Amino acid sequence: MELHNHLREYRLERDLTQEALAKMVGVTRQTIIAIEKGGYTPSVKLALELAHSLQAPIEKLFWLDKNEGLKT
Repeated sequence: MELHNHLREYRLERDLTQEALAKMVGVTRQTIIAIEKGGYTPSVKLALELAHSLQAPIEKLFWLDKNEGLKT
């Protein structure tokens, strides 16, 4: 299963730059970029911190594609 996210959408709705969000959660801007592009899977702790900082339910911010990898 692949992890997907709406991080960019929630960040932009709150008028935050990648750098500002990164500072809020204690990571680099490059980490935020990588998460938004799906190239990096955040730890549970970081995912919870992002959800809290963006005032978003974690299940709306991150989700697994349940159909990914299923044989037909």
